[in-house]
Amino acid sequence: MAEDGFWSNGLSSGLALILNGEDKTVNSQKNRLVAYHDDFGHKSLERTLEYVFDLPYRAISPVTGSLDATLVRFIIKRCVPELPLQCDSHLRNREGICVFGHGCRPVVSIDQSSICGDLRIVSPPSLLESLAIFSSARANACVWKGKWMYEVMLETAGIQQLGWATISCPFTDRMGVGDAEDSYAFDGKRVKKWNEEDESYGQPWVVGDVIGCCIDLDEDLILFYRNGVSLGIAFAGIRKMNQGLGYFPAVSLSQGERCDLNFGARPFKYPIEGFLPLQDPPCAASCISQLLQCLSRLLEIERMGRAESTSVEQLGRLQRFVPLEDIFHPVADAICEELFSILDGEEGATEYIAWGLFLTLLMDLYGLHVPHDHSSLDKVVDVVLKFRSSSLLFQHVIGALSYGCKTASLVLMECPYSGSYSYLALACHLLRREELMILWWKLSEFEFLLEGFLSWRSPNKHDLQLMMPSVWWPNSCEDVSHESSMLLTTSAVSDAIDKIEEKHRDLCCLVIQFIPPVRPPQFPGSVFRKFLQSILIKNRRADRNITPPGVLGNTLLVSLYTVILHYLSEGFPMADICGWSKNHGCDAKDDVGFLHRGGQLSFPMELFLKNDPQKIDIPRIGGSFSNLLESHDVHGQESEVISWEEGCMDNEGTRVTHFTRQKPCCCCSIYDIDFTRSYRDPIRSSAKGSRGHSSSIPERSAHVAAECSTGSLNDEIADKPSSSDHHHSQFGYRPVQHTRTIPKESNLSSAMLREEELLDIMLLLYHVGVAPNFKQASYYMSHQSQSISLLEETDRQIKERPSIEQQKRLKEARNIYREEVIDCVRHCTWDHELVFEVWNIKSWSDEDWIKAFVCACCMYRISLLSHWKQRGMYAACMRTVQLLLVLSKDDSLFGFVPEFYLEALVDCFHVLRKSDPPFVPSAIFVKQGLSSFVTFVVTHFNDPRISSADLKDLLLQSISVLVQYKEFLAAFETNDAATSKLPRSLLSAFDNRSWIPVTNILLRLCKGSGFGTSKHGESSSSSVVFQRLLRDACIEDEALFAAFLNRLFNTLSWTMTEFSVSIREMLEKNHVLEFQQRKCSVIFDLSCNLARILEFCTREIPQAFLLGNDMNLRRLTELVIFTLNQMTSTTDSEFFDWSVKRHGQSPEKINRGMILAPLVGIIVNLIDANTEVESSGRNDVVEVLASMDCPDTVLCGLQYMLGFNWAGFSKGNVHFGKLSQLEDFLSHLISRMGSRELEASVLRQEAECEDSMCCICYTGEADAQFVPCLHSSCYGCITRHLLNCQRCFFCNATVIQVIKDETKS
Repeated sequence: MAEDGFWSNGLSSGLALILNGEDKTVNSQKNRLVAYHDDFGHKSLERTLEYVFDLPYRAISPVTGSLDATLVRFIIKRCVPELPLQCDSHLRNREGICVFGHGCRPVVSIDQSSICGDLRIVSPPSLLESLAIFSSARANACVWKGKWMYEVMLETAGIQQLGWATISCPFTDRMGVGDAEDSYAFDGKRVKKWNEEDESYGQPWVVGDVIGCCIDLDEDLILFYRNGVSLGIAFAGIRKMNQGLGYFPAVSLSQGERCDLNFGARPFKYPIEGFLPLQDPPCAASCISQLLQCLSRLLEIERMGRAESTSVEQLGRLQRFVPLEDIFHPVADAICEELFSILDGEEGATEYIAWGLFLTLLMDLYGLHVPHDHSSLDKVVDVVLKFRSSSLLFQHVIGALSYGCKTASLVLMECPYSGSYSYLALACHLLRREELMILWWKLSEFEFLLEGFLSWRSPNKHDLQLMMPSVWWPNSCEDVSHESSMLLTTSAVSDAIDKIEEKHRDLCCLVIQFIPPVRPPQFPGSVFRKFLQSILIKNRRADRNITPPGVLGNTLLVSLYTVILHYLSEGFPMADICGWSKNHGCDAKDDVGFLHRGGQLSFPMELFLKNDPQKIDIPRIGGSFSNLLESHDVHGQESEVISWEEGCMDNEGTRVTHFTRQKPCCCCSIYDIDFTRSYRDPIRSSAKGSRGHSSSIPERSAHVAAECSTGSLNDEIADKPSSSDHHHSQFGYRPVQHTRTIPKESNLSSAMLREEELLDIMLLLYHVGVAPNFKQASYYMSHQSQSISLLEETDRQIKERPSIEQQKRLKEARNIYREEVIDCVRHCTWDHELVFEVWNIKSWSDEDWIKAFVCACCMYRISLLSHWKQRGMYAACMRTVQLLLVLSKDDSLFGFVPEFYLEALVDCFHVLRKSDPPFVPSAIFVKQGLSSFVTFVVTHFNDPRISSADLKDLLLQSISVLVQYKEFLAAFETNDAATSKLPRSLLSAFDNRSWIPVTNILLRLCKGSGFGTSKHGESSSSSVVFQRLLRDACIEDEALFAAFLNRLFNTLSWTMTEFSVSIREMLEKNHVLEFQQRKCSVIFDLSCNLARILEFCTREIPQAFLLGNDMNLRRLTELVIFTLNQMTSTTDSEFFDWSVKRHGQSPEKINRGMILAPLVGIIVNLIDANTEVESSGRNDVVEVLASMDCPDTVLCGLQYMLGFNWAGFSKGNVHFGKLSQLEDFLSHLISRMGSRELEASVLRQEAECEDSMCCICYTGEADAQFVPCLHSSCYGCITRHLLNCQRCFFCNATVIQVIKDETKS
């Protein structure tokens, strides 16, 4: 009652504190919760303080004065152990180490005198980068006794050798750690351990891995850990060392490699039990730990008051402490004052505490997942920021949070708040304070730390195995439970990635809104722009397969791409701050995502014409930037803005814009509704086909649809909860404190970050960051498809019950194929791509389709192609292709377009096209998305203004892919640009470089009408439109067709020669390598395709062979006979069929009939046309064949064609009529050859008396001469030779003129 009366009467001034002399070690917690309350259940101030400072009951006598920081500090001084005792106790356990340096507590770091090569400290204290081919260095500490460790965080994941070495280990530009005696290293790039010689060890490492390098000198062992998991004993029995001559931490890095060494200056990310850090931790660590625990208990008072659990409520009634607001500030101020006095007194203590104890306190207070405790965290931060030394403390906290983002792993049991989420969430909340944002911005490592926040650690094979222990695919023999397990796993991982991406956007939003305190004032977005420019400069010479030095890998690029795509597509929540809505002349309430704005569109040309350092080395469509400036006068055009009306390049009848009644598919709510319905009931919707969409994220499904109406984007954001399922205000979320304003008279248009600039950057990020992910996924998809085929083939062979030895080998092979499939499925699931498309879907049952659809939906949620991203990518494609079409009208401007615009456009378009489930129904995609794209690719794949042959090939290959699909081919047939330009452009593009894609396109356009082709249903999907257009183009432009035909003859002759040589080599060696078999298969396919095109030419343009000069006919017949000779010369039919077989194709489809069928078609076409062409002036096919100097080869080849099993090849669709024609033709040819033989004998007799025969063909008279050398030959041989070479057969002189002797003719 006395205590209660004292509290009710208020606190008087003065200090009246008496601490009891009880021993604190006595267990004072017995019945503490009950004993601490008085008769009325209220606790006094003294009991509350005893709880906060973990003191025994009644350790504090009644307080008679006011509670202030001075009084609390007095309590702390009496309760916290003395510092010297702590320090001495710690040092007694550190024997066996020697640190070379100055001072009583020297810092372990890299010994500068030991560096060999060129090592740069990117960020202190020990973030290293090698600038030389191979650089090595040791630390300034050695150990000879005990168990020690240090950690290495990998900033890059290339060749690095990490480990231990003695002072005698030599470092050169070729030798490093592990390359000499008493030198031991681990290299996760090559997955080897090194000690003079290499040996397989460990796991492959990835960017963000933390490698623990441990040495146990008690047991003479060296071990390595990856992210806290032991890789096993690397080296045993290492040599004992004497004091001062022990093992030094040492690293060797190849050029461009970076790593962050932690010798103990910071707490280890993954401490290993029993191993000590090389750097002695601060003496005050234990003392500071107690102070922070006191601060945590202080805040627990408020948490207990907010507890919602029934049991906790009952407990709270027994624990009624003094209200927190009455004691928080004096107690917290005193704790922090004591904390900073200790930190200021010991060098290096602030960094150690910030990375460890203090960061742990902040994360515990804030919470690792929603709902976060904003109130408790803000109370602590407010108090800490009162102290001047807090700046250094929070500098290290920000660095630790960035480090945590780079090294965090996705843990399945922690999803969805796993990975870097907790670090990002805390960082976003802290950086909403202006003073902390300014503090971060002023750091020299600002951009480096921001890179870390936006990076994540990609899993390797072993990580994926832990993350996805169960894998399933259709028709697999895996346990049925694996299917549901995989669905749950992919769903959980997808949710975690969604949360991380949300926090990436929040953080970038804070950076964009930040206005730096400089003069003259800058604009919102200026800091973010500078950061983006820095990233682009680092990546300007980046190969898409190799991460350039100084970049954390493409996870950073992918994160930035995703952030910008969301801003441009879904809208920026603070668009009014950046002035984006004002720039476009619309009110804030009418502002919509940039990519979904219709009407008048524009693009500033300065983005192409300005001489920016980050773009100076980027290739342009017309060549290098410097050369373009010399050849094009663009002075004054930098300030121009290109404008166009949305959809202006589309046909008027099919134009769809944001202002037409039918909206673009990216903004039409009906597809979002279908998508949502499909995902909620995927099995039911899959029965109707894969028309649904795969993302489970609500993603404001009607958001973009509403953008086409008069609704308010800002209203929509304000009315909806955050994606963390709670309003910020619900937990006291701190509003952004950035209140600095910009003068109105500033030039907004040129200084602020514009949306067009973000689009430009986003396309480059896609090119250098996102596209490689799809490329890698494509590799795994292809490899998975092959492995599944091999697995199924092996299962089939096992069922045939082979011998015991064969069965053993087959089972071993099956295990290998199965592991490859499982590995590919895991990588495809993670690598932001679908595995759905690579499965052998032709063999699936309806049930397989349903299961696959369900699995694909969940896998798809992990991908870069969640629905809102698809929508944004589609809109970006449409805007980009419209911009390119508009610019193509101006020769001076078109050449300045960066090449990555075209590459990103084509790649992104095909990613959307291949998505399954599709972004929108294919019919809508073809109608709305394909028209402009088709117009562009058919117009420019042979555009002379495009200097890069690779870029032209990309456009040509894009056409080649699209025309393989019937629905896409229809889009070409209805496109004006395609029908008017494509036929002639294809004929002219058939050259030494592009003949393969052109061949594929022509084959697709002409297929279905040849001999023996109806068996695959090809005639139903042939393009009659383009066949007619190609025929007209060949007839109207004889010179173009003649050049095309000449290149076609030469190419087919070359492919058949290469095929013949490859077959002969395999027969001679009597063994076949895989690449040789693959080469034969590819060449054979190409030869078949070329023969089909020749067949089309003889059917549609027979006059090119039957009228005029007989050179084309002779070349054609010679090529036919040459091909037949190659087919008949291979006597082993089984060997031939095996040589041309490919994975996944049936043997009956891959055989000699593929090349024989077009040859039959060629001859029959000529026979048919021979009867239709007037006899006068007509070239006689029979006569040409009969005149060849190899009659036996001709007859043998034709007879082989007649005797081939066409019924088996064509599956009943045999053209018996055409085979009868061929048989009649052969009979007529034999008769003609008999007559020719009689004539030839007479000519040979005459030739003995006259030396005027052509010495090339020996069938005609030498009636023409070369000028100036006057060598003679027949006119036909000379004409054919000059098609490909302008030099004389005999003397190689340059031919100026050919003189024909008409009298001899």
